[in-house]
Amino acid sequence: MPPVTIAMIGLGKMGGNMVRRLRRNGIAVVGYDRDAQVVAGLAGEAGMIAATSVADAVGKLPAPKAVWLMLPSGDPTENQLKELAPMLSRGDVVVDGGNSNFKDSQRRGAWLAEQGIGFMDAGTSGGVWGLENGYCLMVGASPEVAQIMAPVLKALAPAPDRGWAHVGPVGAGHYSKMIHNGIEYGMMQALAEGLDLLKGKQEFNYDLAQLTELWRHSSVVRSWLLDLTADGLKNDQNLENIAPFVSDSGEGRWTVIDSIEQGIAAPVLTLALQMRFASQDKKGYSYRLLSLMRNAFGGHAVKSNQS
Repeated sequence: MPPVTIAMIGLGKMGGNMVRRLRRNGIAVVGYDRDAQVVAGLAGEAGMIAATSVADAVGKLPAPKAVWLMLPSGDPTENQLKELAPMLSRGDVVVDGGNSNFKDSQRRGAWLAEQGIGFMDAGTSGGVWGLENGYCLMVGASPEVAQIMAPVLKALAPAPDRGWAHVGPVGAGHYSKMIHNGIEYGMMQALAEGLDLLKGKQEFNYDLAQLTELWRHSSVVRSWLLDLTADGLKNDQNLENIAPFVSDSGEGRWTVIDSIEQGIAAPVLTLALQMRFASQDKKGYSYRLLSLMRNAFGGHAVKSNQS
């Protein structure tokens, strides 16, 4: 039986907007977050049923209960599942919509299955634009659990008939989202390098806002990433107020590790990840060593920090 009400645990940027979209599409939501002000705000704005704790949220659900977690991967999700499981009964369902490692999802799904509790790992893409545009949802679950959660997935997706799919058994949702993010790394790196080259060709004095806007229309490289880049460059092409530091999510690292485990070459995805590491290297020790070596074998000048 499809859930008439679900609980959303974790009401950050993604979780909060998912509550708003569910409510717009007629799904009743009980919400809990450690920040009581966030809970109160969503209750007043979106008509969410406020909960004062996870236990309170679960207690307000009709049976069978469906609980959606939107929490950081690793310990926060692991600990919440351990706290949550004793509150549930056979036939209830837990969905992990965060960016968990697919191996963790497989383990968690098997553990919950032993207790008769269904589990779905939902790879969720769409970011802060998901509220208006809908979310792309790649879900791993048994056919029975996927059928139970279908009305919720249809409400979150761009449309009931697209933007969501049951892609395989437990673990398949987070694995496909992991690879999705690895591809995203490569696409972002390619755009960044190409635009850097264009900016450096000073003899042509390119207007990068004009050029990226041009590419958005009928070019082979048109994409949502290009749309966002073009929009950002309209206001500032020099980007002097943005620090050259790019963080990396766990999924990029997991993608590269999996390519090694499978023995499948993924040089673009790997190098894109390595470039993010390079942007995070505040010490720059390896570059200092390169300068030392060049000086040692070729007598090249070493630039001092003071110069």
